[in-house]
Amino acid sequence: MSAKDFFHDAVKSALQKDGWIVTDDPLYLKFGDDQLRVDLAAERLIAAERDREKIAVEVKSFLSPSTISEFHTALGQFLNYRVVLQVQQPERKLYLAVTEEIYRSFFRRDLAQLSMQTYQIKLIVFKPITEVILQWIN
Repeated sequence: MSAKDFFHDAVKSALQKDGWIVTDDPLYLKFGDDQLRVDLAAERLIAAERDREKIAVEVKSFLSPSTISEFHTALGQFLNYRVVLQVQQPERKLYLAVTEEIYRSFFRRDLAQLSMQTYQIKLIVFKPITEVILQWIN
């Protein structure tokens, strides 16, 4: 089993502060011979609809010297998780959680913006020290 991301607990706490109930830590998915592990799954009641909104969240710290290499890995992982979720749990939306700092320094660049638009990547931007979600980008 792979280790938890450096900011895993901060994102989990931020989701809970935002009214989400963490249902899986991690969310295990099996597809054929492959076992996948999305960092978190959560849900919350949508009062007006009396229904539950469900999400899965992949946390990425981008702490290595090569941000672009980490982005390539995160993007591939995200896309693989999303295709399996579309088959097994189509009601669950997948998000990539990144710190405010990496969002400002990398995710506003042209390549990241084009990739997010092309692949319809949903982001959660969070502040790790205060464990608060700053922005949901759909």
